[in-house]
Amino acid sequence: MGGQLTIAQLQRKANDLRRHVIRMLEAAGSGHTAGSLDLADILTALYFEIMKIDPKKPDWEERDIFILSNGHTVPIQYAAMAEAGYFGKDELLTLRKLGSRLQGHPERDRLPGLENTSGPLGSGLSQAAGCAYSFQYLDNNKHRFVYCVMGDGELDEGNVWEAAMFAGKYKLSQLIGFIDRNNIQIDGNTEDVMPLEDLRGKWESFGWHVIEIDGHNIQSIIDAVNMAKAITNRPCMIISYTIAGKGVDFMEYDYKWHGVAPNKEQADEAVSKLDKIGEKIRTGVEYL
Repeated sequence: MGGQLTIAQLQRKANDLRRHVIRMLEAAGSGHTAGSLDLADILTALYFEIMKIDPKKPDWEERDIFILSNGHTVPIQYAAMAEAGYFGKDELLTLRKLGSRLQGHPERDRLPGLENTSGPLGSGLSQAAGCAYSFQYLDNNKHRFVYCVMGDGELDEGNVWEAAMFAGKYKLSQLIGFIDRNNIQIDGNTEDVMPLEDLRGKWESFGWHVIEIDGHNIQSIIDAVNMAKAITNRPCMIISYTIAGKGVDFMEYDYKWHGVAPNKEQADEAVSKLDKIGEKIRTGVEYL
């Protein structure tokens, strides 16, 4: 789907996705707000510029693969998918409802376009590495890429590092990971719960090429992926520094919004703030 939108248009799209997330979570009455908001720019870049996908043919054999490992942030993926045309936007408000295709964690068999089921944290990188291994060694298909988004708190899980070793050993250059480095998890700040630094050094020691970016700068996200694609002898991890709850100032940086949904009053205030950001983007005022 790449090349259709300018950076300003992509910024507006990301802001629209945030508005969807707020209304979805309000309607559901539960869910994960902070991470869903801060991943909007990365998901926008992936779904509307970077990934080779066709929403009208979700099982297209040449498509790229997107794995959301921190599945509790799936509201932002659903928002991106609806905007891309996988399903109608009205369905977004069925999030977490009984019988809905849009469950609180992605379920692969429920919705065309979902590539993985995610509940337990830490498993997504293993799934992504398996896909990349298949493309590289079994199919000999050098044109498909696998993108895996993970939370930073998720890195407390040991199986992440088993997958990191596997990908490093087999030099899975068609695997591109993103770490949502927002520095929060459900119990507090990551560096208080379980310190992660030196994060870059850890991934490099496992044989990965590492790129560090502002996770809210869409041009930087696109440039990082292009650089990652040029690395042909190892997997690449993009450490994306983000602000939890990005776009809604009373949610930003606050770990308490990790797993809490806004009520109507809070949602109305959040959407009002996002509308103001949208107007700034429309008039060419930098907001990042």
